[in-house]
Amino acid sequence: MDLRLQEKRALVMSSSRGLGEGIAKSLASEGVHVLLTGRNKDRLREIADEIKASGGKADFVIADLVDPSSVNTIQLAVKEMLGQIDIFVANTGGPPPGIISNADPYSLTKQFEIMVVRIIELASTLIPDMKLAGWGRILAIGSSGVIQPIPNLGISNVVRSALVGWTKSLSNDLAGSGITVNMLLPGRIHTTRIDELDQTVADNTGQTLESVRQASKAIIPVGRYGRVEEFADTATFICSDCAGYITGSLIRCDGGLIKSV
Repeated sequence: MDLRLQEKRALVMSSSRGLGEGIAKSLASEGVHVLLTGRNKDRLREIADEIKASGGKADFVIADLVDPSSVNTIQLAVKEMLGQIDIFVANTGGPPPGIISNADPYSLTKQFEIMVVRIIELASTLIPDMKLAGWGRILAIGSSGVIQPIPNLGISNVVRSALVGWTKSLSNDLAGSGITVNMLLPGRIHTTRIDELDQTVADNTGQTLESVRQASKAIIPVGRYGRVEEFADTATFICSDCAGYITGSLIRCDGGLIKSV
């Protein structure tokens, strides 16, 4: 299948590791010029070099969403390096684990600013050019917790759920403009983030890391953690020209983990 993504330009947030890195590489393999973002300059340069060595196009910008000025930094990098953006992958790191009843208001507000406010601010700078072009893709990377709250990830469950309302509302606002807006929900995709969460469970319960992993896999119908590559390829399809009739949707890539229909 030809995804018709050659010469498109994508901003992939938090792409120095994990799901963001995987999506950037998948898009680049389809001919998309990707702009990576993150805090680790050496790692971003390494990923950009890997993409270029494989025949793709990649640039990067150092930006930390904790800093309100990061929106302007990224916006300037977009204009300088790509001119404008066709695809915006709104991916962010996750907040620290913990139950929501123990979350203090400052932590909740801080994570909301990082994971929601900054994303909305960035999108508002990119949408006008997409409208002029008559084509655009906005894909937010969420979590299975927005449908089935994940134990001990209280802040994540709350904050990411706010993006569900934003993506659906925005998809309606932009319907008919050639711009689609969707959210892709990962289940247990094997990233360093999942390793860190599994290790936290092991430390808190006295179990071995392997026993925690086996227990997690046991509740996933397909019986394994997902691969970054298969999640990233799903994201690339949603961002493609072939998926122009998919908008306002929550799309699961979870191996059947979410129990609801």
